[in-house]
Amino acid sequence: MYRELFEIPFVHLTIKSYGLMMVIGYLSCVSLIRYLSRDFTSNPQFITNAALYSLIGGVLGARLFFVFHYFDDFRSNPIEIFAIWKGGLELAGGVVAAIIVIVFYLRYLKLPVRRYLDVLAIGLMLILVFGRIGCFLNGCCYGKPTELPWGVRFPYYSFAYHSQTGVDLDRNRSQPYLKLPDEFFGYTDENGVKYSGLKPYKYLTEQQKIEVNKGKYRCLPIHPTQLYSSALAAFWCLMLYLFWRRARKTEISGNSGKLFTKPGQTFALMFIVYGISRFLMEFLRDDNPFEFDGLTISQNIGIAMVVLGVILMAVFKSMKVKATKI
Repeated sequence: MYRELFEIPFVHLTIKSYGLMMVIGYLSCVSLIRYLSRDFTSNPQFITNAALYSLIGGVLGARLFFVFHYFDDFRSNPIEIFAIWKGGLELAGGVVAAIIVIVFYLRYLKLPVRRYLDVLAIGLMLILVFGRIGCFLNGCCYGKPTELPWGVRFPYYSFAYHSQTGVDLDRNRSQPYLKLPDEFFGYTDENGVKYSGLKPYKYLTEQQKIEVNKGKYRCLPIHPTQLYSSALAAFWCLMLYLFWRRARKTEISGNSGKLFTKPGQTFALMFIVYGISRFLMEFLRDDNPFEFDGLTISQNIGIAMVVLGVILMAVFKSMKVKATKI
């Protein structure tokens, strides 16, 4: 786990691994969309502009989604809501906000919305590839304990370690996975303020450090759900591209009888495959609380995405195709 990759000299700003991976994913997405849209647009600047607006909207949406999800953490100090540089973004919220911004932008300029959304769907899967690697480096979105040989151990004081050494009533877990002695809890910081939670690493004794690094109190191996999600995103990115290419070839050939070849249906398919993947992945994750009907909020969103994708499939199938070159 590498939450901070390095520090910029003099200004003392740290480069966060999650943020860097999202930037890489964003730039890759823009490049891919510009390339795929070259046959129906003569001005790639539209793609760049849409991407910039969606980036701003995506960041705001990701932050709002995170704040909504963990609002109790901000009740005592609401000003922290605006401290994005400290971390706290949810990818799903960013994607939803980015899509909304792009649709409004395209409609405002009277551009072929469905064609752009199709290539956007492929690009969003590419962002997920890098974004979930960022989650792995950050230590968030962690999985349940496992005995499988590829299980990974996160370090002491990571998100996963906090979860394993405490109870989680929101997930119906009344006992910790990893029972620590009482001396690992409670400490006084340099300012004399007392805390009752898990001791930061620097307050541990040398023997305790050995125990949490190599001994019986180290983090239990868990499913690397972040890497599972990244691999799935790469797979769906390829599948959506092949689906889109089939649709484009069918449209160019004039064969309108094939199923699922209308503009916009690649975008609709993205909702279906991602919704199913996310719903199933939640069974291996151990971070999101159960909130509705015994399911996590992400599982309920996954169900809604599948339903929306099916509806969009039907809507886009019934719409006429306009030959457009801008």
